[in-house]
Amino acid sequence: MTPDPLGQLSEEQRDRASKGPMPEWIDPMLAQLTHEPFSDENWLYERKLDGERVIAYIEPGGDVRLMSRNQKRVNVNFPEIEEALAERAPAGCILDGEVVSFDQERISDFQRLQPRIQASDREQAKASSITVYYYIFDCLYIDGHDITQCTLRDRKKVLREAIDWGASLRWTRHRNKEGLAYLNQACEKGWEGLIAKQAQSCYQRGRSTDWLKFKCGMKQEFVIGGYTEPQGERIGLGALLLGFYRDSKLVYAGKVGTGFDEPTLRDLRKRLGELERPDSPFDIGEPQDEDVHFVNPKMVCNVAFSEWTQDDKLRHPRFQGLRRDKDAEDVRKEAEQ
Repeated sequence: MTPDPLGQLSEEQRDRASKGPMPEWIDPMLAQLTHEPFSDENWLYERKLDGERVIAYIEPGGDVRLMSRNQKRVNVNFPEIEEALAERAPAGCILDGEVVSFDQERISDFQRLQPRIQASDREQAKASSITVYYYIFDCLYIDGHDITQCTLRDRKKVLREAIDWGASLRWTRHRNKEGLAYLNQACEKGWEGLIAKQAQSCYQRGRSTDWLKFKCGMKQEFVIGGYTEPQGERIGLGALLLGFYRDSKLVYAGKVGTGFDEPTLRDLRKRLGELERPDSPFDIGEPQDEDVHFVNPKMVCNVAFSEWTQDDKLRHPRFQGLRRDKDAEDVRKEAEQ
């Protein structure tokens, strides 16, 4: 860690850094999906990790707050990351990154994170066999200065020197210019895709076209609007009824019935049973099944699928886990955002 984090900045970039008290919250910058990947010398390209977005606030006094993108504190789920940041990051800084776990092929796997995300206390999280890492890709505030108006390249220079990398803290590597070649390699390796970032962009609150998602496959969040009864020897439930919001109306997007293990099926049945309602929450479209239970649309899940149909339904969907870092009313069809 360098004693002068802002020493990495040019005089022009130092002028962009705004001195002031550390903010309580900064809305995270979000990437826009594109179906037209490209190579450009003015952009850099990072591996898209399949985990949970976490913004870390290391207070001036040294306390660490790990926050999801919808402002839920998640310290209890990732105690080793909290401890590593307290020891290896400077007090008084805000970092942005992704908490991930890898399978045996070194592919990040959101479903593998579920025991950590669902842990109710630090002891349960620590007892888990799931190893997690915090891949940090941005620095928003440091040394008494908001640096969100500095360029991405300069923020990364500051970040690289600010952290004593090691333990569960990882530097997020990037490539310059060669977006298409890197995307081909990513897809061959089974990665989710890439995040392309405009190298001279500032950090903007909310979704921006200065950050773009290049995906190898289809995957996004959906609202759970109900479930069907299990058939045969299946326990818990048969399938989840999925939806997304368009113009404040909940659109039915079909069902997902694969990707569950037995503990997940039991847990989902219990949680959804507490949200049951007599009528459909869907404003557009409805399931045709007879054994349907409708629920208040409060829970959000991740689903992978092969493609969209013309009538807004999913082909070959597979459940990948519950999300707590996105509110149901914020779930949109990603291609329309």
